[in-house]
Amino acid sequence: MMSAIFDLRFFLEVFVTLIVIMDPPGTIPLFLALTGGYDAKHRARLAWQATAVSFAVIVAFALFGRSLLSYLHVEVPAMQAAGGLLLLLVALELLTGKQEEPTAQARAKTNVAMVPLGTPLLAGPGAIVATIVFVGRIEGTSRAVSLALAVVAVHAVLWLSMRFSVMIYRLIRENGVELVTRIAGLLLSAIAVQLVADAIRTFIREG
Repeated sequence: MMSAIFDLRFFLEVFVTLIVIMDPPGTIPLFLALTGGYDAKHRARLAWQATAVSFAVIVAFALFGRSLLSYLHVEVPAMQAAGGLLLLLVALELLTGKQEEPTAQARAKTNVAMVPLGTPLLAGPGAIVATIVFVGRIEGTSRAVSLALAVVAVHAVLWLSMRFSVMIYRLIRENGVELVTRIAGLLLSAIAVQLVADAIRTFIREG
């Protein structure tokens, strides 16, 4: 569905892709582990700060990522293929459960809301690459608006998942988080393969 100011299909594609990559359910146990020594009020503030940091990083790459690619003489299809391969690696980590969990050492010297929560856990390489690829597919105002709204919506979900992490964790338990993470990995692997296939078709058509 598409209108003059909003492209629902593109919005859903961006939203689902970023949700799968940034993995709100999988963030819950990590957030709880990193903020276990804080009270509920402090944890709520850290949830907001981590979301803000992630949003700022994603927006920065959305605005300037393509200029950087142009400066480096990298074409969008090449970036799309590289992004697909990178997303596939992320998907394999989700499927096999081999993601590297951050240690608690950051508590002593850094604000965990910035590092490692805001980046690289939330605004990591996969999310950054996906955002740049989606920006390259903008064709008019409707897709630009849809992309912006999708990024905002994704970060709203991330904030809610961290803000109410204790309640959510009690509801779905550790096994529930693991199940959702595996499903997210399967979906992400399909998205990654599609990105690579689209890039190959573009190379063949333009070659």
